[in-house]
Amino acid sequence: MPELGDRFPRFRAAAVQSAPVFLDRDTTVDRLGSYVAEAADNGAELVVFSESYIPAFPLWNLVVAPIDQHDLFRALYEQAVSVPGPATERLAGFSRRYGVHLSVGVTERSAVSMGGLYNTNLLFDPTGRLINRHRKLVPTWAEKLSWANGDASQLRPVPTAVGRLGMLICGENTNTLARYALLAQGEQVHISTYPPVWPFQRPDATHSYDLTRAIEIRAAAHAFEGKVFNIVSSGLLDSDAIDRVARVAPDVKDILESTPPSASMILHPSGEVCAGPIVGEEGIVYADIDVADSIVPKQAHDIVGYYQRPDVFRFAIDQRPQRLIDVRRQEPRADATSGSDSPWTAMHVAADELQDEE
Repeated sequence: MPELGDRFPRFRAAAVQSAPVFLDRDTTVDRLGSYVAEAADNGAELVVFSESYIPAFPLWNLVVAPIDQHDLFRALYEQAVSVPGPATERLAGFSRRYGVHLSVGVTERSAVSMGGLYNTNLLFDPTGRLINRHRKLVPTWAEKLSWANGDASQLRPVPTAVGRLGMLICGENTNTLARYALLAQGEQVHISTYPPVWPFQRPDATHSYDLTRAIEIRAAAHAFEGKVFNIVSSGLLDSDAIDRVARVAPDVKDILESTPPSASMILHPSGEVCAGPIVGEEGIVYADIDVADSIVPKQAHDIVGYYQRPDVFRFAIDQRPQRLIDVRRQEPRADATSGSDSPWTAMHVAADELQDEE
């Protein structure tokens, strides 16, 4: 009998497509818990939720005049997720209880700014430990009305029992360098998250923006170029969200109802869809993943291996947390005759305590 070689992770992934309870953080967390339980019952070891699932994607940024958005922005801030905080404790509890890796898109509240928000993906391991917190590097288009820029301090794949997991949010999956940064650091399984709709043009435009097709193109490109599995979870737009936004601007109801929906799917390292898609409906996409399926495709084309030319191309990434202020305080000396040349202690204060645990 031939000798067996090394084994590589095999697991079941679940991409959830669900509507949150619009701008209701705690009830949305309840809904999320039900989906995690269902996915775990079906054997999932990795469960992925969409962009800003908690408390909702701020779709009003795209269709409502900025001058009319104030009440919705305040509601988004009031229902946003503090990290750490009660909501993240509950999310960690779901990971522990059901023994899954859990990826959740949230609107994260700044710890220092009354009004500061980030578009964030949280990743928990089966013990409930928060192992990655990636903030979207650049909010896309009108999203800048809600979210601030993130940094690259956690733009890296995380080693887990199901492989090295990396994640990008929506438009970041069109950012060639962000994608390459994950691949060049060893990504094996990619997580992509998207909103429920993207009304970039009016429905009668000659070339209306088709979010489903855009997701298919981006997802296939990363899976095929990197030879990785790609878990795609998108949001779902329900009538409650449409009605809440239409209260502010009644004329946008037709736009939201006729905009092409999002889609959730799972792709193989070949670039082919191996599960799904679910388009415009609530549900869960499952796929059984064998990380070793990346080996043979990389023999043909490995852009982070033999098919790269580091002697020709140079790429650098700054993973230092970006801090608001460098505070220098004069501290009393324990012994004024100790010989120390400086009584000053440098204290680096993060914008919102990001990465202080590192």
